[in-house]
Amino acid sequence: MQDSPNPLSVALVATPGVQEAALLGLTDLFAVANRFAPGRIVATRVDQPVPHRFDVVLFLPSLGGSRGAPDHPLALWARDQHRQGARLCSVCAGAFWLGAAGVLDRRPVTTHWALEDEFRAAFPAARLEPEQILIDDHDIVTAGGLMAWIDLGLFLVGQAGGPALVSQVARHLLVDPSGREQRNYRTFRPNRGHGDAAILAVQTWLETHHPQPVLAEDMAAVAALSGRSFLRRFRAATGLTPSAYLQNLRIEKARGLLERTPTPVAEIGWAVGYADAAAFARVFRQITGVTAGDYRRRFAIA
Repeated sequence: MQDSPNPLSVALVATPGVQEAALLGLTDLFAVANRFAPGRIVATRVDQPVPHRFDVVLFLPSLGGSRGAPDHPLALWARDQHRQGARLCSVCAGAFWLGAAGVLDRRPVTTHWALEDEFRAAFPAARLEPEQILIDDHDIVTAGGLMAWIDLGLFLVGQAGGPALVSQVARHLLVDPSGREQRNYRTFRPNRGHGDAAILAVQTWLETHHPQPVLAEDMAAVAALSGRSFLRRFRAATGLTPSAYLQNLRIEKARGLLERTPTPVAEIGWAVGYADAAAFARVFRQITGVTAGDYRRRFAIA
């Protein structure tokens, strides 16, 4: 592979509390790429605005809770870089900095699934898709969880040197270059701190009654509420309809059984409340992105 006359210049933005592992990891990943294709990527750590224009400006995860603000110098600098043609990228909470830069309205974007509620509240005009590991929207590229810097790094390697270079780097680093989604890893942790005692009683009841045929009327009876009041208060407290909550709870219970036990998949479906194996398979894949068998192969605890 020939030396590139136009290397891809990448600014690795070190915001307050930056995850150093991501910053150093991307630096190493790009260094490996340059072994196979010398001079193809030039990565620079940026702690404060600099006059140089970059091809890519990348905001990394923050372990210190950094979220940025519209008047922060780095957010203003990123906005100016974007206006000059730079591609803006983020990993995990780095998406908050892109939001602060004002570039995410009506744009598809992802971040760590655990930050979904906070992100939606901060940037309601963005089209958040938290189930995705990476979203390429041409001039805005966002990656999901803390370790998704690997996915974004390989994506940028592909932009600089094509799929053959991605394959070389991925094989050298022993990483899978494609095929992951955040929902493969996402866990169901419903809100229990909402302060509605009647709804909390239903949530606690469902933890042991989810294998049974459960209707909204049954939950309303546990809450001692009318049907209409129950539906309104349940959604306000949990963010989900009762049926969606029940499905997510059942699949979360199934995940645990798949991870910890050798119980056959069909029996697990029955144990968490699905009399129809096909229905269990369909819902499991819809929520997790993989089949129950694939999930067990990937996440079973030895």
